Amino acid sequence: MRSAVYSFDHGATHASELAETLGINLSRIDVHVFPDGESRVRVSAPARTALVYCPLDRPNGKLVELMLAVDALRRGGAERLILVAPYLCYMRQDKAFHEGEAVSQQAVARLLSALFDRIVTVDAHLHRVSSVSEVFPQIEAENLFAAETIAHFAARQGLAGQCVVVGPDEESAQWVARVADVLNAPSFTGRKIRRGDRDVEISFGEEIDVKGKAVLVADDIVSSGGTILSAIAAMRDRGASSVHVAITHALFDDAVFERMMFSGAERVWSTTSVPHPTNAISLAALLSNALRRELSE
Repeated sequence: MRSAVYSFDHGATHASELAETLGINLSRIDVHVFPDGESRVRVSAPARTALVYCPLDRPNGKLVELMLAVDALRRGGAERLILVAPYLCYMRQDKAFHEGEAVSQQAVARLLSALFDRIVTVDAHLHRVSSVSEVFPQIEAENLFAAETIAHFAARQGLAGQCVVVGPDEESAQWVARVADVLNAPSFTGRKIRRGDRDVEISFGEEIDVKGKAVLVADDIVSSGGTILSAIAAMRDRGASSVHVAITHALFDDAVFERMMFSGAERVWSTTSVPHPTNAISLAALLSNALRRELSE
């Protein structure tokens, strides 16, 4: 085979959708876990160009299995390996905040750079680093943006020209503006005051008027849920007629989802960057557009 998508079981559904969109085969990566916790990884029929699909939420075990899968693919004759990681782990810690701490972004980048020729991700959660090419200077690396994909989905739900798009903090301003542009809607962002992982307060200016209006709260990542919960409650307190939530990376558990609904969210939608019960927004088209050139090389 010239090109194929390879996937572990944990990403198989969305990998299958990507392979179908690209018009190429999907091959499963078989993992057997021994009683002592070690893994045996096996691939079948390595293609010359291997697109390895692996959402890197809950990443620690996945990184080891990914390393073993790459070894198997290279041994089988794969010449070009592309990591398709819609969610890319460990991007948030780009400096040591305390003495003796690892800089996990750099450590993981070195590992992945040694394994792959190219990395494609979506809405990488970067802080002091401006692009994924800075994180992976030795290989090809692209960060795709899901804002337009999310906006087109929201438009199909009847929100185009009918809502206010709200971002929970200043970091989301540019991303939220992209969503709002497609929806032909105004956008606002709040100011985050974080006191701990789950203790977050979001303040909004007095000029933000959402009374009687539909609100779309949009964010790139939700984990502990403190930020998004504060934003939902603030919009309800200001008299929003409805509050919908759209997220690129849904890393939260069922308890956080229940708190979102209790706080006043009407619907919660996430992209397929990681498997999650709220998945509603497919990234297959966005990813396939970036990957299609690999099929002709």
